[in-house]
Amino acid sequence: MQILEKIEEAKANGRKQYAILIDPDKVEKEAIDSILKEAEKAKVDYLFVGGSLLTKDCFEETIQQLKSATNIPVVIFPGDSFQISKNADALLFLSLISGRNPELLIGKHVSAAPFIKKSGLEAIPTGYMLIDTGKTTTAFYMSQTFPIPSEKSDIAACTAMAGEMLGLQALYMDAGSGAKKPIPAEMIKRVKDAVDIPIIIGGGIRSAEEAIVACNAGADIIVTGNIIEQNPELMHSIADAIHKKNR
Repeated sequence: MQILEKIEEAKANGRKQYAILIDPDKVEKEAIDSILKEAEKAKVDYLFVGGSLLTKDCFEETIQQLKSATNIPVVIFPGDSFQISKNADALLFLSLISGRNPELLIGKHVSAAPFIKKSGLEAIPTGYMLIDTGKTTTAFYMSQTFPIPSEKSDIAACTAMAGEMLGLQALYMDAGSGAKKPIPAEMIKRVKDAVDIPIIIGGGIRSAEEAIVACNAGADIIVTGNIIEQNPELMHSIADAIHKKNR
């Protein structure tokens, strides 16, 4: 079964899922094995890999390390068109629908498409929506776009609808790495009510309680990133809360 099918099946059954985001630029090779052990214990559903700015030449090495050490599906969350690896299980083919930068709507996709096609990698067409929650993140700066204000739920809902009508098969709403607060539940609910495709929520989630609030509002997948590197135990509390909700 392909990754998108797994995500859609979980959504159809009302089962929430949990992914951790590993930034190859921020996590040392030695720390990855430790994170993976905890991820397997916590029964994490997916490992997302990528970053808005990679200064180290270790992307492919990180993918291979993950694939050799765990059976948890590895999904590329690309910060640029060169973040492609045939050794991953899937790639979120992101189109930044919240912004008006043509390079991130279609430009870089044209450059990456032949390499993705040749790799045989499952590409999941995903609408990427940056949400402003009070801090200028790396993703905001690198994308050269304005995020959707957190209080503008109507704009988020209409943007999501347009993405679905264009044929995108998932949505990723992201507050960005190091966000001061998570995406408001009201906005998640408005988007959930507006579309039928799976919704991924990331950025600013620092507790199991915040993860469950997002799930109750309509998130299908919760993603946590650098907070897990700082506090691996948080991975367990969030995973436990999500698994408990699925019972």
